[in-house]
Amino acid sequence: MKKLLLSSLILSYLLFAKSGAEVYKQCAGCHGKDGKKNAIGRSAIIAKQNPSLTIKQLKAYKAGTLNLHGMGAVMKKNVAYLSNSDIKAVANYISHL
Repeated sequence: MKKLLLSSLILSYLLFAKSGAEVYKQCAGCHGKDGKKNAIGRSAIIAKQNPSLTIKQLKAYKAGTLNLHGMGAVMKKNVAYLSNSDIKAVANYISHL
């Protein structure tokens, strides 16, 4: 019974998408807590960016088809773990920074 309960809890945790704020914690080191920092002095400011654009860009970085500001390889590595729901959540979060 305990194993079944533990398995159910783990599965529930894995199925729920992370919040945009949780996902953004991985981005803040380069883009700043408020999204107003030029990552590595090269990227554009992402705060208040349109969520549709952010989603498009993150998916392209993940696929390895975008190299905006020469950041393609770095971003591909950083977004590789994101699910589609994570990407949507962080895009919405960024739009409100």
